Amino acid sequence: MIRFFTKDQYKNLVWAVWVLLALFQAGFTQLMDDEAYYWVYSRHLDWGYFDHPPMIALLIKAGYALFHNELGVRLGMVALNLGTLVLTDKLIPQKDNRVFYLLLAGMGVMQLGGMLAVPDLPLIFFATLYFYIYRGFLESQSWKNTLLLGLSMALMFYSKYHGVLLVFFTVLSNLSLLRLYRFWIAVFITTALFFPHLYWQYSHDFPSLQYHLVERNSNRYHYSHTLDYILGQVLLFGPLVGWLILYYAFRTPIAGTFERALKFSLVGVLVFFLFSTFKGRVEANWTVMIFTPMMILAHQGIVRHGYSAKIFQYTWWLSILIVCITRVYMVWDFLPGVRIRPEIHHNREWTAAIAEKAGGRPVVFMNSYQRPSKYMFYTGNEAYSLNTIPSRRSQYNFWHTEEDLWGKEVLISAPDKYYFGPYEGVDSLNTSQGRFFNRVEKEYYSYSLIQFVPAGKSFTINNDKSITVRFAVKNGYNVPVKFPSSKSPEIGYTIWNKDDLKEEKYQQSLSEVLTQDSVDIVIYSPGATWGEFKVKAGITAPPYPSALMTHNSPVMKLDIKM
Repeated sequence: MIRFFTKDQYKNLVWAVWVLLALFQAGFTQLMDDEAYYWVYSRHLDWGYFDHPPMIALLIKAGYALFHNELGVRLGMVALNLGTLVLTDKLIPQKDNRVFYLLLAGMGVMQLGGMLAVPDLPLIFFATLYFYIYRGFLESQSWKNTLLLGLSMALMFYSKYHGVLLVFFTVLSNLSLLRLYRFWIAVFITTALFFPHLYWQYSHDFPSLQYHLVERNSNRYHYSHTLDYILGQVLLFGPLVGWLILYYAFRTPIAGTFERALKFSLVGVLVFFLFSTFKGRVEANWTVMIFTPMMILAHQGIVRHGYSAKIFQYTWWLSILIVCITRVYMVWDFLPGVRIRPEIHHNREWTAAIAEKAGGRPVVFMNSYQRPSKYMFYTGNEAYSLNTIPSRRSQYNFWHTEEDLWGKEVLISAPDKYYFGPYEGVDSLNTSQGRFFNRVEKEYYSYSLIQFVPAGKSFTINNDKSITVRFAVKNGYNVPVKFPSSKSPEIGYTIWNKDDLKEEKYQQSLSEVLTQDSVDIVIYSPGATWGEFKVKAGITAPPYPSALMTHNSPVMKLDIKM
């Protein structure tokens, strides 16, 4: 059977089967949490978002314009996935179709994940396009190749920030690029094309850098971060043969400047994220951009250097079987008692149950960007995510949804009754996605678009060993801010370190603060001791207990030795 696929005329058949399976999977698998979140991106097209650049939103917008369902959300990903395979095939100089298909058969991530509407798919494609154009640029520094190189780098950056690593390691593999003026012209073109996103980051106080470099970091190292990363890489590139593909890619000797760039990118990316595990948890999929370098190098190791392909021949059918079973499970929950990626099942049921409870009211979900996204996609009703300081921020912290919700009657839905404090009228709803605690709020108010930005890095230490921090006040609303009639919102802060978490409320009315350009907040250390702490300013407002404050500032580090 393998011999059947060695002929070039059957390549189109392989691509056709690949695409048909992906389209089927895309149309009949319910959305994962992040896919729904990125679909909401596409309803608010912009030059940037809190989590990612805008490429994923644009692709979803285009596909959803054709089909208002899961297939529309994922249509662009299927096309890019096919384009990745075609370009990768063209980049291999000494091709053996049998080896190429064996490697693909063992890589379940490309078969199952090739239709998911996540930023990794456009990153893989544009990274492959970047390598394809870079090879042409090495052969001829023509104006055409210079323009295309600059364009490909910009498209890669617009897909996901991790693409910067590929350019860095490419330059590191070939320092003579720094002496080519047309390479610098390509860099200028990339910078000009990427400038709108950079300006978006600047105008929003660089929230993506703040989150990924500060907020996301763990307070302490744990060995599980590193072990999970290593195991994740082996499983990511093939549940049975991923380790062998990586080994062959590492082992294959370099032949020429282009392959040096592939090897530097492969090793550099893997090592970079390995060291990143010392600062926090690293997602396994962050390295998927090395798919093309890994495929080319592993393929060349087998074809050019005679590495054994027997393990691939013996296991390809088992890998396909595992993929087929997983494909069926993604469409049909035939293991209802086992919670394996429950987010892809029963979304219509739980969102319908919440919609019935809401009775036409907007729904405000506490500390979840996934739930409101799924709710809006599957019901078509309005929803919002309100994030408190203990949780992470999301793009919902930047949209102007609150302006339309002020003073309205809403249903507040939370994962724990704690969010409602002593308030009455709280009920619970059991669903396939867990338990929802709900309460109808007659007049809703929250203030995520008001930000307090530290005005400097030097702080005043008071006689009682407290610290006075001056924050600039930024009002991000397009309309006059409205306040509840029952109780004026107050600003406060949360301070924490490795061993302790304590909240201290600062009694100052938000309505008074908004009349000023800056505000001084007095911060006390937990336990009256100083050291390394992180601080966030926030706003409390009904109907939540005073201990719950929303995200209203970046994380500020304090390292005070008394």
